[in-house]
Amino acid sequence: MSKFVKTQYGTPKQILKFPDHYVALAVTVDNTGIVAGADGKKIVPAGTIVGGGFLADDTKKATVINDATSEGVLLNDVDVTHGPAPGAVVIHGFISTSKLPTAPAATAITALKQITFVK
Repeated sequence: MSKFVKTQYGTPKQILKFPDHYVALAVTVDNTGIVAGADGKKIVPAGTIVGGGFLADDTKKATVINDATSEGVLLNDVDVTHGPAPGAVVIHGFISTSKLPTAPAATAITALKQITFVK
């Protein structure tokens, strides 16, 4: 039996301070520990700080991590309602802190050497 998923498209949330200067990698975003919202969907929001070892091993999933092991910032919202899903992670660029769902921890800022957080 196949699933029917209805998707509404609109303008995505922009987390980049300078959208013409960044590097992002394709990743699989893990759904472990993600809680469904009131609409029943499990959404990992754009601007979430992630890690999980995907930089060293591209078979590993990006997981929500905001500490010294952080590897990047999720570029767009990712719907993981039906399991792990594809997404993009910024590993180099300028990120607007006012657009993040959670402020980066000091250890995450240090770990994300090629990302500059700007107000």
